[in-house]
Amino acid sequence: MNVPNFGPGTDPGVLRSWAQTVEGLGFDLLMVSDHVAVTPDVAAQYPAPFYEPFTTLSWLAGLTSRIRLGTTVLIAPYRHPLLTARMAANLNQLSGGRLVLGVASGWARQEFAALGVPFDQRGKLTDDVLLALRAAREDADDYRAGPLPLWIGGNSDAGISRAVRLGDAWHPLRNTLPWLREATGRMKAVAGDRPVPGFAPRIVLRITGSPVTGAERLAGEGTIEQIVEDLEQLSALGAETVVLDPFDGDPDETLHPEAKWQMLATVAAHWQLHP
Repeated sequence: MNVPNFGPGTDPGVLRSWAQTVEGLGFDLLMVSDHVAVTPDVAAQYPAPFYEPFTTLSWLAGLTSRIRLGTTVLIAPYRHPLLTARMAANLNQLSGGRLVLGVASGWARQEFAALGVPFDQRGKLTDDVLLALRAAREDADDYRAGPLPLWIGGNSDAGISRAVRLGDAWHPLRNTLPWLREATGRMKAVAGDRPVPGFAPRIVLRITGSPVTGAERLAGEGTIEQIVEDLEQLSALGAETVVLDPFDGDPDETLHPEAKWQMLATVAAHWQLHP
């Protein structure tokens, strides 16, 4: 489940309720987004206030007991590789090994400029962070990161290649089922003789009263029967985890999370019949 850690309705009490609701319904992973400077390009999609992911997940780790905690996705170039490795390793250990770190190279040019990070070097900077994280997993004397899963976000060929080279799973975001089917084939082709990473897509969650048809229908959009079928097809494609994202883009949604909680309850009730 992707929990909105931004928007006018978000505050500590709402974040606590999200975590308790998601864990109580039986979901096994709670994820949040990452931005540091809410520049105009960021605010257009993720309005303020924005709760920083490491801080937020550390706090939520103390309010939950079972559910895994993660980022979808951490913008790797925004922080020094050693700082990211340290924070991730510590959070994973302090939470009892519950962290799943999704990372990507980012897209918000104005935010990069505000942070003084060169946008055209974001690919290399992302690789540097992933190499530091992989090294931290091997350093049991200092970092003690443990088996920290690294998911690589991004729908581009570069994201797929990075997942094959440096990740444990590829984490594409919000697309159609035919596109996801074709893209998993491309990932296998890119891997060649190398191990194929896992597949952990993030899809929308938008339950409708009547079926949604047409080539543009996103995975996770439609009647509950369509959504269950999507989950079954994603499982057949090799997905061991699917992240549901209920945010439709309207900031006022964050003022009334109860409607989204009801959608999650509906999915949980129906998916129990299709494990």
